Amino acid sequence: MWVQLRCGLEPRALAALAVVLVGAAVFAATHFWSARPEPVRAPDRVTEAAAAQESGAGSPSAQVPGATPGPDAGSSAGAAPGGQIVVDVSGMVRRPGIQHLPAGSRVEDALRAAGGAREGADLTTLNRARVLTDGEQVAVGLPGAPPPPGGTGAGGAVAGQAGPGAPVSLGTATAEQLETLPGVGPVLAQHIIDYRTEHGGYRSVDELREVNGIGDRRFADLRPLVTP
Repeated sequence: MWVQLRCGLEPRALAALAVVLVGAAVFAATHFWSARPEPVRAPDRVTEAAAAQESGAGSPSAQVPGATPGPDAGSSAGAAPGGQIVVDVSGMVRRPGIQHLPAGSRVEDALRAAGGAREGADLTTLNRARVLTDGEQVAVGLPGAPPPPGGTGAGGAVAGQAGPGAPVSLGTATAEQLETLPGVGPVLAQHIIDYRTEHGGYRSVDELREVNGIGDRRFADLRPLVTP
């Protein structure tokens, strides 16, 4: 009545205004009620993880359910199953070159991966049951082949060390040993090794003529100092 008398509203307009005000109040109440904060229950997996941490009391062996074990769980570094080694098979084999083999492979496995030994290859000095190590070279059927890593050759000389005046083997010599020859530097030594890898070794000293960088004069100087 006060609003009607104050504003001069008719009863019908006053009723409409009242309906609007009531509707606005209901809408506001509904809005605030739906937006009120509600407690949220943690997922079951998070709850289980918290319980596991509490029961483990900080123990390093406690793991969150479903989590993948770290690298230290179940195996030590470097001893993971399924590892591979890389070896260089050279000499009288059908497919000389780099071979990727499972860890723990033996010399016989390297021969098989290289296609087997060629006809006439001398395998009597090759221990085919020896376990291979990563990065080693297996020379097949070549004279003067070095013994296994850590072994000794004839006369007690350590492998890789030639005696005084001993010729250098083109089939097994390293780049450092080839560089001890007159006129052979790092580049030419690498050419000699590349030719050996591509052709499966040297069958005679005369094949040095085919190596890039070796002419007739240098070949004459090297011929008495090397063997196939």
